[in-house]
Amino acid sequence: MKQDKALELLKSGRNIFLTGSAGTGKTYVLNQFIKHLKDAKIEVAITASTGIAATHIKGMTIHSWTGMGIKQTMGGKEIDTIKRNKRLKDQLNKAKVLIIDEVSMLHQDQLNTIHDVLSYVRDDSRAFGGMQVVLCGDFFQLPPIDKFNRESKDKFAFMSSAWVFAGFNVCYLTEQYRQTNNELTSILDEIRAASVSQKSIDLLKSITNTTFKSGIEPTKLYTHNLDVDKINNLELAKLEGKSRFFKAKTSGDKKVLTVLEKQVLTPSEMQLKIGAKVMFIKNNPEKEFINGTLGEVVKYSKLGFPVVKTLDNIEITASTEEWTVDNEVGTIIASFKQIPLRLAWAITVHKSQGMTLDAAELDLSKTFEKGQGYVALSRLKDLNRLRLLGFNQTALEVDNLALRADKRFQELSIELDEDTTTKALSEERKVYIKSVGGRNLTKVKK
Repeated sequence: MKQDKALELLKSGRNIFLTGSAGTGKTYVLNQFIKHLKDAKIEVAITASTGIAATHIKGMTIHSWTGMGIKQTMGGKEIDTIKRNKRLKDQLNKAKVLIIDEVSMLHQDQLNTIHDVLSYVRDDSRAFGGMQVVLCGDFFQLPPIDKFNRESKDKFAFMSSAWVFAGFNVCYLTEQYRQTNNELTSILDEIRAASVSQKSIDLLKSITNTTFKSGIEPTKLYTHNLDVDKINNLELAKLEGKSRFFKAKTSGDKKVLTVLEKQVLTPSEMQLKIGAKVMFIKNNPEKEFINGTLGEVVKYSKLGFPVVKTLDNIEITASTEEWTVDNEVGTIIASFKQIPLRLAWAITVHKSQGMTLDAAELDLSKTFEKGQGYVALSRLKDLNRLRLLGFNQTALEVDNLALRADKRFQELSIELDEDTTTKALSEERKVYIKSVGGRNLTKVKK
């Protein structure tokens, strides 16, 4: 399906699953849709399954927006607590459209919980409380994290009851915009088809010593946090100047704190220097950063907090933030206070999902999960900007269930494309805008 047709379907008010291979412009179409909604004065909740993905659509995590926090499932009392929170209740009721990007990393339990929360808080038994829901992503990318190591059928969002109930229309984008090198496009297509040729394998082996032009510093991607931490600590040690240390303050239940600290992703004792490459790991739109914002420490504030200059040349003071876990009645049972940063010369493949990189150095020799290799390779525009230190067989594989589902998504998208016309969708758009109290139709751009 072409981008223009997908955009018309999105504007019609239908529940949509927007998908396609890396580089087909999913984020571009989403941003065009968001612009349309804002022009039409239709309230939209812009979210993503991860913080780094949220940076690309200028939104927040779905967990933060719904009030779910780090929970994967919620009981009746916990959902009732959300409803009794005036700020959250107003937020969930005000929105007419919900967008969730990078849905492949959203566990099916979480999608079911989002439906439960919205239906209960909005007093509407329809799917997701009657909102238009737009899911975006590619299930060949990284699957949801599951602490019980369950099979794909018990993790992927498209296997959830909420997905079935919502009756998502599938828009599968097919035109390639990111990759300009046919060799890289071919390799990615072969991985998606679970049929990687020997020619492609030999080509990947040949780019272990790629050199980069002066001034180009490749982003380093690794599959394991241990390797990422090692690189970051080595780079930090190279910087001149004194280190400053920032120690977290914790309180509450020790067992809950252990889980919370893993979720926070910043060390209990953070070491920084001027010139350190860092990433914000918390959402705070009021301070102009969200989880995934990248930058460099350029100085310290009068109170001693690091000042980070972002890639957009905005200077932000990284003062102490708090992460908490509440019980079913809203009482804080664990608290972790720390500056919201982590070193970022190197990042994990998981953290790179949703990025487009100009140049990268990858090590896929320890790939442990199907889809990691595809995510890492598809971050690039061109093989000439890639140095691949190594890869194993798993790096060239995709999940079998995702493979079967993708074929069905393509079929459904073709059927939808053939069964709908621009004229009919235009009429649906007008009816939908009126139904949600959007702006005067004559002033809304088509």
